[in-house]
Amino acid sequence: MPSRAGWLPLTAFLLAALLLPAAAAGQKQSASVSKYIGPGSCSATACHGGVQPRNVTRVLQNEYSTWAVQDPHAKAYRSLENSVSQRMGRILGLNPASSQRCLTCHALNVSAGMKGREFDLSEGVSCESCHGPASAWLGPHTVKSWTHEQSLQLGMLDLRSLSRRSENCLDCHLGTAEKEVNHEMIAAGHPDLVFELDSYTAIMPPHWKLPTEANFGARAWSIGQATQLRDAMKRLARHVQSPKWPEYAELDCFACHHSLTKPENSWRQERGYPQSAYAGAPPYNTAHYAVARILAKEVDASAAQELERDLTEIYRLIAKPDTGSNKNDLQQSVTRAGDVANRFAGAVESASFDRGRTARLMHAITAQAETLADEDTRTAEQAAMSLDALFISYSKEGGEKGEVRNAINTLFQQLQNPSGYSGPRFKEQLRRVGAALRDAGI
Repeated sequence: MPSRAGWLPLTAFLLAALLLPAAAAGQKQSASVSKYIGPGSCSATACHGGVQPRNVTRVLQNEYSTWAVQDPHAKAYRSLENSVSQRMGRILGLNPASSQRCLTCHALNVSAGMKGREFDLSEGVSCESCHGPASAWLGPHTVKSWTHEQSLQLGMLDLRSLSRRSENCLDCHLGTAEKEVNHEMIAAGHPDLVFELDSYTAIMPPHWKLPTEANFGARAWSIGQATQLRDAMKRLARHVQSPKWPEYAELDCFACHHSLTKPENSWRQERGYPQSAYAGAPPYNTAHYAVARILAKEVDASAAQELERDLTEIYRLIAKPDTGSNKNDLQQSVTRAGDVANRFAGAVESASFDRGRTARLMHAITAQAETLADEDTRTAEQAAMSLDALFISYSKEGGEKGEVRNAINTLFQQLQNPSGYSGPRFKEQLRRVGAALRDAGI
């Protein structure tokens, strides 16, 4: 996957600070069912601690070793001790290595009553952070006749479900009420939160057997987009209801934080501000929904129409001066959009994906070149990751088309310097991707 490797300079910045900490969602399990007992419980050579992968069992049996040596999650706590994190701590008046604001995503940080043993926080985001507390199912799940469903009943999280997997990741990579990356933290140095399920999965060291389903990547991308949209509406609802609204973390960072040029060279001023209440109004970050609404038109036309109406209204209201009536209208629009997004996520989860649908989605994204490029850096990033994920999925049945691959790789090059992003250049390259798709007969 050359484009993903070529994009690592940008991704590495995000990973260096967040180190892809997946959500410690196992905290939600009942203490009467299972407790957390730590990654060492999985590390025996005959279990998950082997050095080389094996193909004679249901699992590779080197999962612990892969996590400990290669997985950034294992280093998530240690990142709190680096110079950037320590500087953030000084700005925020906290110690990152002990603050609950940081530990909630950078370590398996559970209450004493949920611990089956004392934890070493330096283990970071470990096995049970993603797979759930293991004390009840650890022993039984090694028995030959034991089923995955039996483990789920005892507290294991169902990561075979792509929607559940997305939720688990988004707990930290988008945030919850307890796991919050707000504008204060971003101003102190924390990166703003970016996520796309299939792309982020692809750049991780796999400690699982790769799926054989031909269109798995397209399905994972779609479910990830729909789940992110739904959870983004939940986050926005929490922020709008807060007395601290507006929360600038909901806004487009690069509308303000971009490289300044002479007015005659500004593509943003040339574009104007057609959706905003006035020039300079703070725009909502469309990255959470700009590509998802293209997917909605393909999968659920009814939901797509409702989402267009509600998301357009949300964008308009966020860009207006904050008044009491405006905030009430915004709350109502966010509630409606959240309900539709939840229904849409269910439709995507049950939808089927084949090469024809994958091709249509790629063409639909490139057809929106002007809109997506003008929405700024993070939305353009979602478009690039989406085309990459879909093209890789499409190519599994027929080999990659070189010109299309080169065109997508060039999209990622446009994102290497986020604050220096150029909408017109990205727009032109998106159109080149569309032309390459047509020339390749896709």
